[in-house]
Amino acid sequence: MERFSQLVARIFLGQIFLLSGLFKITGYAGTQGYMEAMGVPGVLLPAVILLEVGGGLAIVAGWQTKWVALLLAAFTVVAAVVFHSNLSDQTQMIMFMKNIAITGGFLLLAAHGAGGYSLDSRRSKS
Repeated sequence: MERFSQLVARIFLGQIFLLSGLFKITGYAGTQGYMEAMGVPGVLLPAVILLEVGGGLAIVAGWQTKWVALLLAAFTVVAAVVFHSNLSDQTQMIMFMKNIAITGGFLLLAAHGAGGYSLDSRRSKS
């Protein structure tokens, strides 16, 4: 049961980044405009897409999980502070807290690893 729950947890954490990155590709101009409106250079969007899609896939697969989890944890905290810092707005407060909760999940992955059903596990056995 533990291996299965670790896999499900990785899928739940990774899918939000994978889908978010793919949606940024299809809505590139709108996302770039939103970033710039929030004071973030739009030229960073390709790096954000690469991090979200690549990081999401890596987490789901359980590849380099500890390092990717730390990277995504840092990214998620920065995104919370930059894009959801208006804590007097209830929606923004919820989005901020969601990011903090996701960061907690990534910190657990970084501390405990990907679990049995992962590429990291296969690599360590060989």
